[in-house]
Amino acid sequence: MSNSYESDITIFIREYNKTHPSLREQQVDGRLILWDKRIETDLIKDFELSRVSQKPYVYQAD
Repeated sequence: MSNSYESDITIFIREYNKTHPSLREQQVDGRLILWDKRIETDLIKDFELSRVSQKPYVYQAD
């Protein structure tokens, strides 16, 4: 008896990756578009310094 069970999904993904070798590059490119961004710390500091404090009750007319 074999102890190395693989689900149908695992087999499908492994075969799909073999037949589509450019998939990994496409995944990395997609990640670069949305997630892997350079953070500009100077800009973040400026945003924090320019923040205006909010009143406790926003809808009260002064």
